[in-house]
Amino acid sequence: MTTTLDRARSAFAEAFGGTPALVARAPGRVNLIGEHTDYNDGFVLPAAITGQSLVAARAREDRIITAVAADFGNAVVRFSLDAPFAHDAEAPWADYLRGMVLAMEAAGHRLTGAELAIAGDVPRGAGLSSSASFAVAIGVAMKELSGVTALDATGIAKLAQAAECDFVGMRCGIMDQLISARGKAGHALLIDCRTLECRPVSLPDGAAILIVHSGIERGLVEGEYNARRAQCEDAVRVLGVPALRDATPEMLAAASDRLSPLALKRARHVVTENARTEAAAEALSAGDLVALGALMAQSHASMRDDFEITLPAIDALVALLQEAIGPEGGARMTGGGFGGAVVAIVPRDRLDDVINAVRFGYRTPKGGEPLILVETPSEGASLVG
Repeated sequence: MTTTLDRARSAFAEAFGGTPALVARAPGRVNLIGEHTDYNDGFVLPAAITGQSLVAARAREDRIITAVAADFGNAVVRFSLDAPFAHDAEAPWADYLRGMVLAMEAAGHRLTGAELAIAGDVPRGAGLSSSASFAVAIGVAMKELSGVTALDATGIAKLAQAAECDFVGMRCGIMDQLISARGKAGHALLIDCRTLECRPVSLPDGAAILIVHSGIERGLVEGEYNARRAQCEDAVRVLGVPALRDATPEMLAAASDRLSPLALKRARHVVTENARTEAAAEALSAGDLVALGALMAQSHASMRDDFEITLPAIDALVALLQEAIGPEGGARMTGGGFGGAVVAIVPRDRLDDVINAVRFGYRTPKGGEPLILVETPSEGASLVG
């Protein structure tokens, strides 16, 4: 069976000859709870997953980057680190590469040229952060090739976030990049997106993470992600707080006549979601799947009604999962919204029944069975071998 690592090495050998000097990896992620709270300086509870991006790499003596993408028909891009960077409409995947090396150079890390072969197995458009894992893997590879020492995992995550915000144009928070860089095997991380403190929260032995891809692919830059962020910023200006992290339900009630109905709904989601996320971390740590399931249900309802980022098919899939799971555990949409995947926490002795319920009761927009993943939290970015 050909693995993703085999594909990366094979693409490298075909494009450049010989073997890479190193292979870097960075995982995708699933967010258990805490949606659209990261760019509001709030709390999130993601876990790194087994799906990952791999970058096979070898340094060049000049400042030219040449990269081949195994997942896009071995398409090749080539550019100089010393020339102005431009978007490539025919190879949008390369924007994450260009954005990451540009962010690293802008931060004062002088990079070497490189030959890169990229392969991944994080489902794209599923809300599992294939783009963040790609950028973080590029950061790990280029750091090692270039002998950059003053850059830790958190630093790589911050630069990967800058790449996506400033070059790609999706004004994301830090969650995706930070969990990809710092994930801990067997644990979710409760991340304070203001301080970047990460507290490991162990997954109970009797529970599994189930991910179901709705089959509806998302396009967040073209969609309404940036609009939701702007609406949150409108609420911040009216409330006079540094970020929605600092708002309270009482503050929202007091300002209800000054906030537009839309801004009030958006702010209410973030304020209540922060509280739910901290409570969910405690419930997960205590192995209280009943409390966790209730919090996940409240989170999904808030995303549906106040933040308005779910879709009818996603709502139906969540309801199907929740009915199959019962009171111990729960389900909710995960990711930025408007499609993508649903995440569930399921007792392992219920796993087969829940999976069968999804296979029987849900079809993607194309009429097929959805992609179903059973996940155990994995380790963050590293070199392979």
